[in-house]
Amino acid sequence: MPVASEETGGEHPVQYQGQWPSVSGAAGTGPGMYLDPDSGLYLPQGTALAGAGRRTGAWCLSVVLPVVTLFVGYLVWGLIAWGRGQTPALQVLGMRCWRPGPGRRASWGWMAVREVLGTTVEGVLGPVTLALSFILMLTSPQRRCLHDMVAGTVVLYDPTGALRGARTAPGAGETAEWRS
Repeated sequence: MPVASEETGGEHPVQYQGQWPSVSGAAGTGPGMYLDPDSGLYLPQGTALAGAGRRTGAWCLSVVLPVVTLFVGYLVWGLIAWGRGQTPALQVLGMRCWRPGPGRRASWGWMAVREVLGTTVEGVLGPVTLALSFILMLTSPQRRCLHDMVAGTVVLYDPTGALRGARTAPGAGETAEWRS
């Protein structure tokens, strides 16, 4: 995960030592990470697993924002926000998607999987799968909806912007992230 450096005026990668935990929260961590006792996941310092209220707010915003932005604006906004591991609703509420397995912010490709494939899975049985997804988010320790499970993501509240400058792999494109 790159961090801003005043000396270089830009970003430089931080090397993590040890082994990243799997989505289930297996042992192993790197500097700048902490174990969230409720979810069993190692998360970046300065972030927390997004609460049910914040996630519910994002869900409501994802219904309102497309209408307010006349759908086209929401689509363009979404395509841009995916590159930062966000959707427009997550961006408004200060949240980002994190992939605990590789220990990285979700890339544009994983956000596309989450939003396109994951949302399709949620819509298969209409209100039944949407309700199931919502119940999973409210009751599971990692607060994951079906679309999060499809993409291997969790949603983090990032009030300090700790993941703002993080990239999926310094100097690499999507390919490196897709292999992890």
